[in-house]
Amino acid sequence: MENRETPLRWYGERYPNTDPAGIYEVLTDLDQPCFIVVTPQGIGAVSGGSVAAGGEGLPLLAAAPPLLPHRLGSGAFLAAHGVRLPYMAGAMAGGIASADMVIALAREGFLASYGAAGLLPETIEKALGRFAAEIPGLPYAVNLIHSPSEDRLEREAVELFLRHGVRCVEASAYMGLTPHVVRYRLAGLRRGESGRVAADNRLIAKVSRTETAERFMRPAPATLVSELLEQGLITSDQAALAHHVPLADDITVEADSGGHTDRRPLPALLPTILRLRDTVQREHRYPEQIRVGAAGGLGTPAAVAAAFAMGAAYVVTGSVNQSCLESGASSASRVMLAEAGIADCEMAPAADMFEMGVELQVLKKGTLFPMRAKRLYQLYLAYEGLESIPAAERAKVEQQIFRRPLEDVWQECVGYFERRDPEQLARAAGSPKRRMALVFRWYLGMSSRWAVTGDPDRAMDYQVWCGPAMGSFNDWVTGSYLKTPGNRRVADVAHHLMRGAAFHTRLAALRTAGVHIPATAADYRPVPLDASAYGSPAGAR
Repeated sequence: MENRETPLRWYGERYPNTDPAGIYEVLTDLDQPCFIVVTPQGIGAVSGGSVAAGGEGLPLLAAAPPLLPHRLGSGAFLAAHGVRLPYMAGAMAGGIASADMVIALAREGFLASYGAAGLLPETIEKALGRFAAEIPGLPYAVNLIHSPSEDRLEREAVELFLRHGVRCVEASAYMGLTPHVVRYRLAGLRRGESGRVAADNRLIAKVSRTETAERFMRPAPATLVSELLEQGLITSDQAALAHHVPLADDITVEADSGGHTDRRPLPALLPTILRLRDTVQREHRYPEQIRVGAAGGLGTPAAVAAAFAMGAAYVVTGSVNQSCLESGASSASRVMLAEAGIADCEMAPAADMFEMGVELQVLKKGTLFPMRAKRLYQLYLAYEGLESIPAAERAKVEQQIFRRPLEDVWQECVGYFERRDPEQLARAAGSPKRRMALVFRWYLGMSSRWAVTGDPDRAMDYQVWCGPAMGSFNDWVTGSYLKTPGNRRVADVAHHLMRGAAFHTRLAALRTAGVHIPATAADYRPVPLDASAYGSPAGAR
């Protein structure tokens, strides 16, 4: 700008701030335009005033318009889900993404997904009752996880969602489509007043592979539609409308996250899925564009800003919410999470896909779970049943990992699956290897339960799902009020990540214009928010 024949100059009543603290204050005033000018003391920043050509004002180097957090991402996401900001708290299984978390975020205008995976139907139903009573009319989602070995639970979950009128489901861990997830989507189809197809049941699919993403971007497969129609699970009108809409409204691209993850880098994965979306969109000519969001590794405002810069319609956080007061994790687990660094994660066998060798990402600092879980999987591969394990090795496993005879563990498994899923026992009746898998899965399942309940006697066996975003978040909040686990509330974290993302987006625009901002003024720092920072939830307007 300074190369113009008639340079632009800034005019205003306030003198520009030239010290780093003052420049930072201007940059964080997100609802006002920011002007970078040349002063006798050097570069200065000021909000407000006006710009004109020539005159005696201060030379203008660059300007950035107001940028409130709701301007990031997709306005269509806000409208579709009835939220104020393009931000979602993703599900964490076993109720770690608790009803309290969902309610707290819904009241502040955010979308959150209840961690229904792994919970019995009666437990999920209690949470749905709370949502109806405590946040009527406000947005929320419920997780539907695909577990190849527990088809019954997936079916019962969908039946529960339909019975209670759950309007948004986050589908995760799907490798292929199942009749249950397709049924949920199609059961909400109808012809709207304008003649367009209306999908009352919104589906958010969390994926990390292009082939899975494409399945959710396209209409429901005709074979599954026909099967559901024949079984009377959808109407003929819904079957006829199925080919007009994608299976999912939103696709969450999950990169290096906690829990189930392929650990793929977001800068490589997100652009690929976005291009795939554009291809499918052109082919099917959907009236509304499929929205693509980003998840995994988003623990700082700079990371969130980068996701939006790459084209994400919305962002999804997980690990950082687990360390907050409203999460279903125990206080002991939350302290462990608050002390984690970016390198304190490791892959370990997953309970729900143990036999397939699928792994998930967990915290390794302060726990022996990853090492012990891997040892059990090695034994599963090496032997055909519990009886085949050498006596010395079996004794070590019983004493160090299970702390009880394996036969006692098996009897507990029998009682558990008689209540939850008797088919599991039928499959194990003639298969020693299958029986061994269920016993080993007992430890994997209980280890996450001990972490949730905070069992002090089992602290070294805690299974805490965690990705590197937790470490980057902890590093970012060092020196702030959010460093202390007791100060971490999910709404505060959400607001700071989004406000910080807007801050870093404006900062990037100024840098692109050639402005050098002092390092001490270029990092958004969280301070306690007052009530006015939250505003009113979209659903309460």
